[in-house]
Amino acid sequence: MAVLERERPVVDRPPPAPRRNYPKWARRAPLLPALIFLIIVTQLPFVATLVISFMKWNSLDPANRGFAGFDNYVNVFTDPDLRSSVVNTIVLTASVVLISLVLGLGLALLLDKKFAGRGFVRTMLIAPFLVVPVAAALIWKHVLYNPEYGLFNGILNWLGFDAQPDWISTMPMSAVVLSLVWQWTPFMMLILLAGLQSKPIEPVEAATIDGASSFQVFRYLTFPHLRQYLELGGLLGSIYIVQNFDAVFTITSGGLGTANLPYMIYQTFYQAHEYGEASAAGVIVVAGSIIIATFALRTVSSLFKEEKR
Repeated sequence: MAVLERERPVVDRPPPAPRRNYPKWARRAPLLPALIFLIIVTQLPFVATLVISFMKWNSLDPANRGFAGFDNYVNVFTDPDLRSSVVNTIVLTASVVLISLVLGLGLALLLDKKFAGRGFVRTMLIAPFLVVPVAAALIWKHVLYNPEYGLFNGILNWLGFDAQPDWISTMPMSAVVLSLVWQWTPFMMLILLAGLQSKPIEPVEAATIDGASSFQVFRYLTFPHLRQYLELGGLLGSIYIVQNFDAVFTITSGGLGTANLPYMIYQTFYQAHEYGEASAAGVIVVAGSIIIATFALRTVSSLFKEEKR
């Protein structure tokens, strides 16, 4: 018997609502207050600094003020103290970034393994990065480096050594570098640990089955995968460390050949009262930071592109 299908009643559905095509300015209007605030807080002070960098302006000689052209920038690159501060900035930044990357890579490889108490160890290793920079520098200056009651000399005394060196006077630049390495190694570790946890496990398992050693797996699989994360950590660390002022000011006060460019800017502005020359040095620091940040953004965008693949 043929089964007759009942015809379903036709329901009149309302037509879909027309899609509103807002103009671009209307869609971006809610972001306008934040953009205006950002311009006022960041761009206007930088424009003012840029203008002052082309002026001859010493607060101790207010009558002798005017347009100086590029003289302030010439003084920055020809003044021996400022040139020495540029070299110190490069040495400090390169040393801290390289040592922090190596130590951060080692810690990330350890934390990538499963063991009892891994969460607690990870939290404790991250803690130095959460310390306020000035407080971290004070800890290293008074708790560790102090020649009378510091921890380092206490350990030497406990081991039976009679020498009680003044660490800051003996190795001033190394003292600053060690304090910054202690603070920035956790940052590098976090970035590299994120890279390790995003590594595909199938190639590693296949290589292990084929008889590859742990070193070969690290050299041919893990390290190439971490290359961009190493670049990202190095670039981001360079952006912040090239502007570091707290450690140099707190530990050595810029003496003993440790004054970097941010400290010289402070000294030129607040002690020599050379506003134009200090502004020119500040513009140079900002330009260098922008160049480094550009490479960092390219590295981040390349990481996102690889994840989409």
